[in-house]
Amino acid sequence: MNFKNKNVVITGGSTGIGFATAKAFIEKEANVTITSRNAENLQQAAAKINSSNLQTVVSDTSYIPGIDVLEKAVAASGKKIDVLFLNAGIAVFASIAEATEADFDAQFNTNVKGFFFTLQKLMPHLADGATVLFTSSTVATASNLGTSIYSATKGAVNKIAQIAANELAERKIRVNIISPGPIKTEGFDKVVATDDAQNYMASATALQRLGDPSEIAKTVLFLASDEASFITGTELLADGGYTNYARR
Repeated sequence: MNFKNKNVVITGGSTGIGFATAKAFIEKEANVTITSRNAENLQQAAAKINSSNLQTVVSDTSYIPGIDVLEKAVAASGKKIDVLFLNAGIAVFASIAEATEADFDAQFNTNVKGFFFTLQKLMPHLADGATVLFTSSTVATASNLGTSIYSATKGAVNKIAQIAANELAERKIRVNIISPGPIKTEGFDKVVATDDAQNYMASATALQRLGDPSEIAKTVLFLASDEASFITGTELLADGGYTNYARR
């Protein structure tokens, strides 16, 4: 997979899957821009990657002014985007009876509004033949207790991505979805905080373990590469068999 001198933008790139993916692209000699709403996290990510090919932008993509900051940074670079990875997301788990309006707004603003308007504002900056990738989740089609809002955001993401694949096809831009299963990230550790809960999540996969962010990064690079040149509008499950696992 050749990404030398390709221009990559990753939202939510300072930790977890986004960080692992940024690191993987940097190792392939791409030029990578990562965003986060947290400047300290960006500084730490930049120090860990330690590459002149990495740029950081403090951008909260849950609201339009934050997306505008990213769009202006991309425009100022004068470079077209070859890979756009829409990855920034949050999860708050609560039953329908207990979920709050704040829970609803925060997740839809970040996970849906953020993806939609980041794509819209960066579309003029995409190179013809570029690749757009959405981070979704296996919960988009599952019905797990306590995940109603989060699952709904990921269902919305899938539909936006599928329609974007059709609307951008004329420019030979491919749009695909990566749906991870349980992945051992900083965000996962906050939401699934106990060892017992994490062990349960691992046991719900056919491979009987949690995924590593680097494994999702490899999936992203495959879909962004020429090896996936005839794949668009597709959801790729990278879930260790979570979706179809039949407990014995």
